Parts: sequence; structure tokens; C-alpha cells
Amino acid sequence: MKSWVIFMEQFLAHSANSQGKEQSLLYHLEAVAALTQKFTKPLGAPHLGYRAGLWHDLGKFHPEFQAYLRGKAGRRGPNHSSAGALLASKYFEPLAFVIAGHHGGLPDRAELKTRLKDKVQLERYNTALQNARRAIPSLEPEQPLDRELPPFLQGGAGTDVASRVELFLRLLFSSLVDADFLDTERHFEPSLTKLRQEGASIATLWSLLAADQQRLMAKSGGHVNQIRREIYDHCCRAAGLSPGFFSLTVPTGGGKTRSGMAFALLHALCYQKARIIVAIPYTSIIEQTADVYRNIFGNANVLEHHSAVAPPPDPENPTPGELRARLASENWDATLIVTTTVQLFESLFADSSSSCRKLHNLANSVIILDEVQTLPVHLLEPILDVLQQLVQFYGVTVILCSATQPALEAGPLFRGLQGIREIIPDVQKYFSLLKRVGYQVPTGNEKWSWEQVAEAMRQSCQAMAVVNTKQDALALLKALDDPEAFHLSTLLCGAHRRKVLQEVRRRLGNGQPCRLVTTQVVEAGVDLDFSLVLRAVGPLDRIVQAAGRCNREGKLQEGRVIIFNPKEGHLPPGSYKTGTEIAAALLASTTGVDLHDPGLYRIYFQRLYQSCTLDARGVQASRRSLNYPEVAQKFQMIEQRVVPVIVHYHEGPDDRKVDELMSALRHRGISRQIMRQLQPYLVNINAYTVNSLQKEGLIQEISPGLYEWLGGYDEIHGLVTQARDPEELVF
Repeated sequence: MKSWVIFMEQFLAHSANSQGKEQSLLYHLEAVAALTQKFTKPLGAPHLGYRAGLWHDLGKFHPEFQAYLRGKAGRRGPNHSSAGALLASKYFEPLAFVIAGHHGGLPDRAELKTRLKDKVQLERYNTALQNARRAIPSLEPEQPLDRELPPFLQGGAGTDVASRVELFLRLLFSSLVDADFLDTERHFEPSLTKLRQEGASIATLWSLLAADQQRLMAKSGGHVNQIRREIYDHCCRAAGLSPGFFSLTVPTGGGKTRSGMAFALLHALCYQKARIIVAIPYTSIIEQTADVYRNIFGNANVLEHHSAVAPPPDPENPTPGELRARLASENWDATLIVTTTVQLFESLFADSSSSCRKLHNLANSVIILDEVQTLPVHLLEPILDVLQQLVQFYGVTVILCSATQPALEAGPLFRGLQGIREIIPDVQKYFSLLKRVGYQVPTGNEKWSWEQVAEAMRQSCQAMAVVNTKQDALALLKALDDPEAFHLSTLLCGAHRRKVLQEVRRRLGNGQPCRLVTTQVVEAGVDLDFSLVLRAVGPLDRIVQAAGRCNREGKLQEGRVIIFNPKEGHLPPGSYKTGTEIAAALLASTTGVDLHDPGLYRIYFQRLYQSCTLDARGVQASRRSLNYPEVAQKFQMIEQRVVPVIVHYHEGPDDRKVDELMSALRHRGISRQIMRQLQPYLVNINAYTVNSLQKEGLIQEISPGLYEWLGGYDEIHGLVTQARDPEELVF
């Protein structure tokens, strides 16, 4: 017995930590197996999870890997995942994907088969497995593991089962990756493990929201707040309905941010859901929403996870709270997460370990999809398929929030979502009660020049015009010829856009003159309140979102929204152009249209989805063939490939923050910390323009894939594109 213990202890999983303590391989395998088993219980596959954890590092039983850990061989250890993958393929072949990819990412099926049949490596794998069998008598199960599959994967064949297997393996992979990371962290950085702690409970968050709502209602009167109270109460009453899909159709200004959260928390309490995940389409509104939640729940109880999250004030010395937030963002081990739809869905179709690590924590959660009408049409089929599976098989409830609710229900000609229930009992009533604007619709072939649009803006002290492209925004700015006018588009970096929005809000609040020319960056959810809004004809939901920035607080008897056809206007391609054509046809209808009727948007979206390819890149076919790298490559929510450029934007004469960051970047090299701090100063340019811009001396590469803008940057126009079409240059 003593000799067996000595034999076991000689195998290491990890080299010595800062305390000089090594980690035994058996200890690591058992710890990861137990954690993976825990994480896969909500997936209905705890026994498969246990085997994945037990087998993931079997390659470390090879003498060469042990020599590497003891510093006797090379700077990089030999492959240690394939031995376990080989064993997994004997008992349940799909499990091999999970184990083989736990460091390098989920592989392609063909590549995995080639790797496991490599005759040169097979001897190495078998040597490791022989040692593993001696060390762990119960290493191999007595029967094939396919009996341990959850019921929805047992039996049957076809495309449905294939896509179910694909998602199941990704969630199983996520569980293993997180368990492995956590146990490795516990060995090397136990101080970080201690910082990982359970956040506030769902019950605590509900108590905080209920108390805050009571305070708000006690001091808020008026017609609009009475309606918001009714909508909130409807959400509370509906929260006891059984889990599944819900739509929350609330007109702009109806308080859906609070009401949706009330439903989510009470529903989570009723059905023991683990967390709330709020996914928002634009970083321009995610900060606004996160601030609302922080004011209710406190900073420590809101995890904000997206590319534009502000870095800590002192990144070199983060507080324990800041460290906890960073750690929780790695695996979404928090009760309330606010993220972007890009972060959520690109992770759900990712192949890398870092992107997938968080996914197992989606099981048994409530997901709020805000502004759901913005889901990309060209990827709608794979998105809806994954959402359906999360609800049907993994205990997820999904809330679809919008003032312009899209037609996502399954039908004879549309493979949509099954069993969507509307939370608000009389949607039309609240659209009528919160009717705050009158629409002026173009008649016949009426088209406006930019000068006509500019003249309409001059007639109002506070006016906003929303156009379809950056090129159109610059043309209208020129026609307006107002040195006091503001401009918002992706030609401006994030820090610049935030400053513009702050000044616009200040002027609106003080009743000062304020004219804003903007692209669609301002439409969905941005909290602005103009007396006049002009909107170029575009997709119907975008028109109504723009109208939501008019008379938002109901201070006027009626705000004005002018829809116009620009003579010299341009349109983005793809579904945006298709949606604009459908909207133009509806607006030109001889019977007239009621833009306050929520049923109109159902008709619009039905026509849009019938007119577009909903899986334009063939993501579903790659999913069914278990080609994970190809799925990740195809599923890009931003259709064009972009590269970031750093612009030298200064918020004031003494602001040198971006210059200091550039200096640190040049001296210390790229790091995640510096990139997070630089995020507000980035503008994304289309990748195909990089070579020509370099030749013209307008950009220079300072790190692989990261560039510095050497051209002009203007306080109003942002990145100055000279003779170039801004649509071709900037995404």
C-alpha cells in the first residue's frame, strides 16, 4: 500500500506554487471531476461531467510531461489532452471533443479524428493511459457512457438531434474548462480563490428593487408614472407563470427596464433560478442601463461585462471589489450580469476556452434580451435554435423586450420560438395611453434635400435628425451650417460620444438650443428627449425607436416626428436596405398606417424575415457537422471584418490620458489592462482599407492588429476621412 501511495505522489498536475507546494495529479483530477460534475448537473449529465474532469489531464501521466513539470525538459509541455480524448472516444466519442479542446479550443471532427489516429503519438498516449490505469483503478466505466446522456439526446437522428449535440457538448466543454481553471487557480493563486464569493441572493436583489420601487412611486405622480406603475404591477403578477419564453411589449418610456427586472427576479424566486442575465445590443445604452441597476442594487451586485467597461481608476492597485468583478466576468459566477448581445451570442457559438467558460452558468437562469428587434437577421435561425434549446432543455427563461416586438413565434413557414407569452395583458391600451408624438409621413414621391431637412431643424430650438449613414450625417451637418450643432456616429470614439451625449442632455434639461445630427447609434434606448425628431426613411422599427427620443417624458401635449425621404440619401446594404424598402411600402399604403399600433410591427417583421436569408453563412450546417472552429468563424454578429485604430481624442486642453496610454503601450507592450483603458479611444475601421491607409501614412501598426490613427480628428466630425467615403472606411 505504501509503495502505491509513493507511486501516486510522484505524478504531478502542476509545478510548485509561490509557497513551494506542488499539486498531485490525482488530487487535481478528482477535484476537477467533482467540480465538473457539479456544473453539469443542471445540464442533466453529472456522470459525463465527472468522467470529463477525471480524464481531461491523463496525458500528464506520461514521463515526458512529468519531466517538463520538474524543469527537466523544454519550455512547453507535450500534448496532454489527447490521451484522455482517446479514452473518451472508446466509451462516448463526442466526449473526446470536450477533453481534446480544454486548452486549445473545441476542434473540428475531422481534425480530431486525425489527431487520435496519429501513429507516432499513439504510443505516447497509450503509455500515459497505462500509468493512469495503474494509478486509478476505477478509471474506466463498466459500460458505454451514452446511457448517461440526458433524455433529449437519447435515440433518434436528424438535424434536430445533431444541433442539440453540438450545443450540449459546448456547455459540457464550458463546465470542464471552468472547473479546470478554478482548481488551477486554487493551486497557484489561492488569494484569488478566496475573493470568489457568492454574490447577493435573488431574494436580496428582489427586496432591494421592491424597496426602491416603493420609494420611487411615493414621490412620483402624474399620468406617465401611473402607467409605469401599472406595467410594473402586471410584470409582478405574471412572474408566477411557468418558465419559458415571454415577450414584454412596452412603448418607449413605459419603464420596461425596471418592470422587466421585477418580472425576472420574482420569476427566479418562484422557480429557483440561479441568476439574471441582461443582454443589450449597444454599448451606448448598456452603461445607462447598468447605472440604473447600480443605483438600485449597489455597485457590488451588478456585474457589467462587455468590451467598453470602464477600467478601474487605479488598474495597478485594484480594490478587492474590482478584483471580484474581474474574476466573475471570466465565468459569470454572479447573480446579476449586464452584457451585450454580441458577448452573449458570440460566446454561445464560440470554440475557444476563454469565450465558452461562462456558458454553463446560463443553465437555470433568466435571460432578458433587451431591444430584441435588433437581433441580426442574417444569423436569426441559429440564434433562435439555440434559444429554443436553452429554454426547452436547460431550464432557461427568456424575456423578449421591445417597443417594436418582432414576429419570432414559430409558424408553418418560420422556424421560430415556441410558446411565447405576452406579459402585458392589453398592449394596445398602453401604446394609446403613452402616445406622445404625431407622425408626419412623406406623401407620394416627396423627397427632401439636405437643405430642407436643415431648415426644418432650424425651426425648432431643440431638434434631432437621424439619418441612415455616416456620409448622410456629414452632408446634413454641412447643410445645417451651425457651429453649435452636435454630431454622433461611429466616426467618434466612445469617450467622445459619451461627452457629446452628456452635453446634449445638459442642454435639453436646461432648455437651451440643441440640434443633433446622428446615425442609428442614438436610437434604441438612449435617454434623450427632443421636441422635434426627423428620421430618414429606414427600417420601420428604427423609425419608431427614433420617435422614442421625442417628447419622451410627455412634457408636451404632442411632440413632432417628421419622416422624410432624402434626395441624396444612402442605405447600408443587406437586411437594413430590405427593411427600408418594406417600411417605405407600408408607409406609402393607400389605406394609411398607424405607427402607434404594435400589430404593424408584427406584419413588418414577418415580411422582413420572409425576404431575407436567416442563416446567410450556413452556421447550422457547420454546427450539425460538429465543426466548432468553422461555426465560430461564421458566426460574427458584426458582418464586416474590422480592425481598431486608436485616435488622439482629448476631453479638454489638459487631458493627456490617451497619450499616456500610448506611451505605456510603446514601452511595456500590449496587455489586457492597457487595452481596456484604450477601449474608449478606439474607432473601428474596415479591414480591407488597412493596406491603402498605411501607404498613405494615415495609420501605423503599433501591435499586431492594433493601429494608431495619424490623420485628422475633429471635435465635431470625429475621425476626418478626407476624400474617402466614411462608409467604406469606418464601420
